[in-house]
Amino acid sequence: MAHAAAATGALLHHPLLRYTSRRRCASASPRADLCLRRRRSRKAKFAVRAMATTSAATPPGLKEGIAGLYDESSGAWESIWGDHMHHGFYDAGEAASMSDHRRAQIRMIEEALAFAAVPDDAEKKPKSVVDVGCGIGGSSRYLANKYGAKCYGITLSPVQAERGNALAAEQGLSDKVSFQVGDALDQPFPDGQFDLVWSMESGEHMPDKRKFVSELARVAAPGTRIIIVTWCHRDLEPSEESLKPDELNLLKRICDAYYLPDWCSPSDYVKIAKSLSLEDIRTADWSENVAPFWPAVIKSALTWKGLTSLLRSGWKTIRGAMVMPLMIEGYKKGLIRFTIITCRKTETA
Repeated sequence: MAHAAAATGALLHHPLLRYTSRRRCASASPRADLCLRRRRSRKAKFAVRAMATTSAATPPGLKEGIAGLYDESSGAWESIWGDHMHHGFYDAGEAASMSDHRRAQIRMIEEALAFAAVPDDAEKKPKSVVDVGCGIGGSSRYLANKYGAKCYGITLSPVQAERGNALAAEQGLSDKVSFQVGDALDQPFPDGQFDLVWSMESGEHMPDKRKFVSELARVAAPGTRIIIVTWCHRDLEPSEESLKPDELNLLKRICDAYYLPDWCSPSDYVKIAKSLSLEDIRTADWSENVAPFWPAVIKSALTWKGLTSLLRSGWKTIRGAMVMPLMIEGYKKGLIRFTIITCRKTETA
């Protein structure tokens, strides 16, 4: 990870992307005491909810913020990394070169399909797929080509939906793949429409995780496999009621930049799936397998192409680039867990 540390330092101190950190409070003054009290107050407000048993209202401006972030940043991402807007999957401990990363993103899709035991024989392979939080449609186009399936993607970003449809047309897939603006918590599809339900790194944006999984299950046909690949925080210890204050503060800084609501743990997702009577629930922690990803993103951002793309994109994209080192820190501390959760809707549902 030495190259990651070097890249992190360069990003934080690059003249075009200078990171202005908060001033530390001197502990010997009344003004410092006030500063500390304000910090503690902000931390207290960022409490971890028991997501498996409570619903969460969508914070004001969250959907608009998510849409704006991806409207602004998707073009820059595509120009540097291509059409798959998600982590890559690497062998644990692998030292990856820049040429490996797009292949690793395809491998992430294949590993998720294999973990969920999605069949690929002619009779049982998926024929209708929903891609929830589809980005610019990389997964949908891949699944359409792999299975010959009809794929429907939804995103909050009009720019992403338009670009996804344009790429589908360029690749001769307009009859197989379509994208529209839609809310994952209120999907624009009838009950039981799909025989594969796919969410690749969109769950972290959902303010109500139970409603999110419930909607995935609603649009799934009986017996359908549901695949969720998402960012989680670590499971709490039996003696813990919440994450530690420094962990909460780290997550809050990431949330502020990426328009994320409260996080949940892998075990919270399992509880939600059980409460919805979903079957064959399995999870895996792939944190070690995505370890090379964020250092690679930082390295690509420090190229001339990366820097110019960031500057053209706007402030939201630049702010996201500034907190990328915090993602590395979260993984190294074991706070952020990159998780796959897969389950199946009952045949009798």
